[in-house]
Amino acid sequence: MNAPVSVPRVADFTCEKKPATGSRGMVVTNHPLASAAGAQILLAGGNAIDAAVASLFALTVAEPMMVGILGGGLSHIRLADGRHVVIDNLSTAPGKATADMYECLSDEIGKQRDTRDRENVVGAKAVAVPGALKGWCEALARFGTLTLADVLQPAIGLAERGFVVTPYLSNCITDNTADLARDPGLAAMLLPGGQPLQPGMRLVQSDYAASLKLIAAEGPDALYGGKLGRALTDYMAKNGGLIDQADLANYKIELREPIRGSYRGYEIIGPPPPSSSGVHIAQMLNILEGYDIGALGFGSTDAVHLLAEALKIAFADRAVATADPAFVKVPVAKLIDKAYADERRALIEMGQAKSWTAGLSGGESADTTHVTVADAMGNVVSATQTINGLFGACVQIPGTGMIANNYMYNFDPHPGRALSIAPGKRVFTSMAPMMAVKDGRLAFALGLPGALRIFPSALQAIVNLIDHRMSLQEAVEAPRVWTEGGVLELEEAIPEAVAQALIARGHKVVRSPRVAGGMNAIAFNPDGTLTGAACWRADGTPVAISGGLARAGARFTI
Repeated sequence: MNAPVSVPRVADFTCEKKPATGSRGMVVTNHPLASAAGAQILLAGGNAIDAAVASLFALTVAEPMMVGILGGGLSHIRLADGRHVVIDNLSTAPGKATADMYECLSDEIGKQRDTRDRENVVGAKAVAVPGALKGWCEALARFGTLTLADVLQPAIGLAERGFVVTPYLSNCITDNTADLARDPGLAAMLLPGGQPLQPGMRLVQSDYAASLKLIAAEGPDALYGGKLGRALTDYMAKNGGLIDQADLANYKIELREPIRGSYRGYEIIGPPPPSSSGVHIAQMLNILEGYDIGALGFGSTDAVHLLAEALKIAFADRAVATADPAFVKVPVAKLIDKAYADERRALIEMGQAKSWTAGLSGGESADTTHVTVADAMGNVVSATQTINGLFGACVQIPGTGMIANNYMYNFDPHPGRALSIAPGKRVFTSMAPMMAVKDGRLAFALGLPGALRIFPSALQAIVNLIDHRMSLQEAVEAPRVWTEGGVLELEEAIPEAVAQALIARGHKVVRSPRVAGGMNAIAFNPDGTLTGAACWRADGTPVAISGGLARAGARFTI
């Protein structure tokens, strides 16, 4: 995947970070301390699953605005024998939730999830039943080699000793100051003296360290029936939340088979519903396969126009067809069928942007994190996890350091729709922990945060690698575009001439400093080495491992 670029570019750009290459393991996360935690576990003899879980726990400390044990997500695992499994630990609506529990304010594209007093965004009523801790522990128990206590040690150390706040974390605190100030625990932790933590200051989380130690001793039962769970449900009962002990006791992860599509000789593998990514990335690639995207040039008017139209088609179908398969019949076979893509492609007009409706009968927050890990044995993990919004519901459970999710925001607050709220229903998601296989060998694995912009951004990275023949670093850093049918967002590196040409075709163009979040990825090179890359949009850091033990029989003699 590191072939030199040999196709034209209209949007040129310079990568801000450098990749890392190793032969015996790779950990790429969106914080250097989390990458270090995963690398520590690999060096101690753990496998990729052990390292990924250690990195995720470390991220709950170092990226508290993005991920936590009270969140949820998806882990796409490729085992050394070539099997793929998706662990779905997405959050669910509480048993007391109802389709009309919020007062809706709008049905406009981009505002469908707006509710009175932001009740689905901030506060106890926004919290869905957490699945992260159970999912991570399940992954470790099924596919890991180390104990939960072992993989928790790096995170416990970070929480106890503290770590130096980065400008990125400080900016996130600053951007959310008003909501954080409403919660006494978060205000004390993140707004000392009423001011946001500044870069270079140290953040210590003693209560959270104690919670992690309890989990190391008791496992997931500490939350799903134990002391931490009681603290959560007591807070819910006192503050208008809906989660009770029955919700925690009844929560189950799901093991799912991935969606498999094909694109120009690659097998593209991603998570199934309730995630949008596997189905709709396959659908969009099927549409784009009918064009010579590489020859159009990266960032050209025609290339961006086709991306935009494919995105709008996917979002139109997604709105009526993709949700929790336990509640909605999802026409997966139809959506990923190449004949269906032919029908949709035939309606695209190169000179004119169109408004698309679903071809079938029948909003999330941007604050998430991602880890990509590979070991020397052939195990690979691509995991996207979140507490949904920036600092979730901006609620810290007293005495525990745990930050609650605001996953209820992912549901459509309007009753009677595929994505409407129902008791026990899993949230739908745009998470895209993707992998690609070429000629039986894994070619690359990638993922990123960014809510509705996640799977469109993952699609563009795949196109960058396959059609535009970019290096891995270029593919994750390249300027992005996004639309769901309203405005077309263009990152600033897309030339103004292209923006104007798109406006002339009928696109409602707006400039965006950033589309989605920090992507990280691993490429599996023909010589057996691994290349890791992370983009400028977060604190992403690849850590590569090479070398190894001494030659068999070697000893030191004078």
